[in-house]
Amino acid sequence: MSQPWENEEYVKYTLWFVFACVIYSIIGFSWGALMGGIHEFRHFVDQRMFGKLIVRAHTHVNLLGWVEMAIFAAVYYIIPRLVRRPIYSMKLVKVHFWTHNLGLIGMVVFFSTAGTIGGMASVTMTPAEVEQLVRPWLATMGIFGTIVLLANFVWAYNIFMTCKGWRRG
Repeated sequence: MSQPWENEEYVKYTLWFVFACVIYSIIGFSWGALMGGIHEFRHFVDQRMFGKLIVRAHTHVNLLGWVEMAIFAAVYYIIPRLVRRPIYSMKLVKVHFWTHNLGLIGMVVFFSTAGTIGGMASVTMTPAEVEQLVRPWLATMGIFGTIVLLANFVWAYNIFMTCKGWRRG
């Protein structure tokens, strides 16, 4: 019987989670350095209406990109070894990887867009007008956030099914 880690596709996707983690960490760390190091950028995100949404985008790159991807990779690596069986569904691993990345990138783009538009518009528009302008961007961001949540449910189900009945296997 072959071991789960001998499955080339399993190894590839586990490593892709690691690679995504590294890429998101570099993006997130760089973004934070720019926000902290460039006075105008720091002032924009701290002082302009909706500027903090850019900080939220940065936070989500770090949390859902760097941290979560590292956790996913580690769990995908450890669980099959722990229960001595292959992952329940490679198809679900793939769905998880692609939907999580799609959702995260969408969240970051729309958080950043809403923050930039809101921050720039707040110079000449009333708070109510800026709120109206930003609302559709945040609604779209929420759709992408739901995609990330669904991806996490896919992951949880796949891990649960892999572990279920481990003593019988």
